[in-house]
Amino acid sequence: MRHGDKINNLGRKSAHRKAMLANLASSLILHKRINTTLAKAKALRTYVEPLLTKSKDDSTHSRRTVFAYLGNKEAVTILFKEVATKIADRPGGYTRIIKTGNRLGDNADTCLIELVDFNENLLGAKAPAKAKSSRRGSGKKKAAPAAESTDDNAKSE
Repeated sequence: MRHGDKINNLGRKSAHRKAMLANLASSLILHKRINTTLAKAKALRTYVEPLLTKSKDDSTHSRRTVFAYLGNKEAVTILFKEVATKIADRPGGYTRIIKTGNRLGDNADTCLIELVDFNENLLGAKAPAKAKSSRRGSGKKKAAPAAESTDDNAKSE
C-alpha cells in the first residue's frame, strides 16, 4: 500500500523514472516548452524547479550538482547562461502547465509545460494598465468642471 507516499511513480522503476525526468528536464531547458502528459508534467515540475533555483548561483558546485541531475552539457550551459539571467529576480514558480485536452489514442490528459519567462506571446501582450473607472454615474468626469470654475473665480477676483 502507498499510504502517505507523495511521489508519482509514473508506472516505472526508479532508474527509468529518473532517466525520463532528466530527459524531459533537458528538453524543457533546451526548447523552453514541451508537450507531454499531465502526470509527467506535474512530476517534471517538482524535478526541475529546484534545479532552476540552483542555477541562480553560478558556481562550480551548483553546475556539477545540476549536471548530476540532467546529464546533458548543452542543457546545463543554456540553463546557467540564458535561463538563469531571466529568472534571477523571480522568487519561484518558474514553470507553467497549460492543459491541452486528451490524446487521441489513449485519451490521456495532455498539456504544455513551459518556462514562464520565455513565453513571448504572453510577455508581449501585456498592455499598459488603464486608469480605474467606475461603472457608477454617467461617466463624465466631475473633477474637471470643478477645476475650471475655480479658475474662473480666480480670474474674476
